[in-house]
Amino acid sequence: MMGIKRNFTTPANIRSFFSITKYLAVVLCTVSASVIAYSQPTSAQTTDEIPTAPPPRKLMSKEEQKQLDGESGVRKRTQIALSMMDSRLKQAEAANADESLTEMFDQLGAFHALMDNSLAFLERSDTNRSKVLNNLKRFEIGIRRFAPRLELLRREAPPSHEYYLRSLLKQLRDARSRAIEPMFSETIVRDNRP
Repeated sequence: MMGIKRNFTTPANIRSFFSITKYLAVVLCTVSASVIAYSQPTSAQTTDEIPTAPPPRKLMSKEEQKQLDGESGVRKRTQIALSMMDSRLKQAEAANADESLTEMFDQLGAFHALMDNSLAFLERSDTNRSKVLNNLKRFEIGIRRFAPRLELLRREAPPSHEYYLRSLLKQLRDARSRAIEPMFSETIVRDNRP
């Protein structure tokens, strides 16, 4: 019997040979890529997440609350609140120097409560009066000087405590914007456009 000779030199045979090798190369690359991808651990498995410390309670002492509630004058109350905030921040800086992180967080929580309470009091007041607007400006200028000190605390704090300090800095910026906002309302700055 005579065998059939195959001639691989014809163009049709060469094309089919190359198409089969291309197909096998693609399959081989796909399989090897999937093996490599599934053999690598995911990033969530390799990195250890840093546990964050819970934020402190926003509480001021009863004496501070009593002293603020006892003062009905807007100017005097703003000055008292700013001095209390300064005192709390100094105590937080001292606690940070002693590496007492829980004490630092307690002081920062009281600082945060004083800031929120003072801003809420000023916003509840009649913002059309110039006395209140002047004290909103005084409050904004007063809390502006706390930002660099809080930033230093954030830099020195361990990574587990940094998140709250970053959040407090953001809320300080927001409080500054809220304090300035009434000065630029339509009742204060009139638009004389026709």
